[in-house]
Amino acid sequence: MTDSPTPGTHQLPRRSLEPGGRGILLDGKAIGAELQREAAVAAAAFQTRYGRPPGLAAVLVGDDPASQVYVASKTRSCLEAGLAASTWRLPASASQDELLGLIDQLNADETVDGLLVQIPLPAGLSASAAQERVSPAKDVDGLHPTNVGQLWSGQDTLASATPSGILELLDRYGVELDGKRAVVVGRSNIVGKPMAALLLQRNCTVTLCHSRTRDLPAVCREADVLVAAIGRAGLLGPDHVREGAVVIDVGTNRITDPAEVERLFPGDEAKHRAFAARGSVLAGDVDTARVRPRATAITPVPGGVGPLTVAMVIQNTVKAAERRLVAGAR
Repeated sequence: MTDSPTPGTHQLPRRSLEPGGRGILLDGKAIGAELQREAAVAAAAFQTRYGRPPGLAAVLVGDDPASQVYVASKTRSCLEAGLAASTWRLPASASQDELLGLIDQLNADETVDGLLVQIPLPAGLSASAAQERVSPAKDVDGLHPTNVGQLWSGQDTLASATPSGILELLDRYGVELDGKRAVVVGRSNIVGKPMAALLLQRNCTVTLCHSRTRDLPAVCREADVLVAAIGRAGLLGPDHVREGAVVIDVGTNRITDPAEVERLFPGDEAKHRAFAARGSVLAGDVDTARVRPRATAITPVPGGVGPLTVAMVIQNTVKAAERRLVAGAR
């Protein structure tokens, strides 16, 4: 957004990490709330200048419960920040042509500044084709090839929300990135790859790992900043973490096995009560109970990265609105 601070300049002493400190939980919920408040200020200024709020449209195909929750959270947060938000629903039986036709309609709608297609899509529909159909100027998920190319070439663009939010979190806790070693575990287009690109822009030396990386623990131990985004509950343990590293856990895995709950949450009575009541609990990709004593700081699950993602979708929507109307983009 036009009035936001330059990346790397956030200095909030009340959150600065103490030298030699261990196991500090990075409060993504609080940082997400800050980002949302900043977006609300920018959205109000936009409405004063242009006579309407920035607008986000979300396309939801089918009735996947998790997707419905994610979309509802994004639209609700947009409305709370003073943006316009709408959800466009298609049945699971919708054809690819129907989906692309709806995207074309929203691309042409001048009141829609940000457009996202919630994934996963039902079987038979191509997510890549849908993402490529979204106008790059409205692509608040940062998944269009044009925006991906601009990101990797170091240009200012609409970048994927989760990695962008992680950078905000690191900045606002005063984590120095310049010259540091960063390891990203997971190579998805949504998190792993754009995270690597953003860390490269911040002068980190970056290693991008995946399921076939040999001796993963040894590679991870090189990291000053370790980002886990591989989608396997508790995969990264103390053997993966260098003493004093900052650990960002992007994983959100639903655990239904009592033995796994015991392994990942030993002695955590609250988690065990929640599991007994609901039959499942959420866990990240990091074995937090055993990793936390080794790390300078770590994000919890939930309450770490998740709130940042929603906040950055809002920020990207305001940024897209400003760029479209100021620069005349379509």
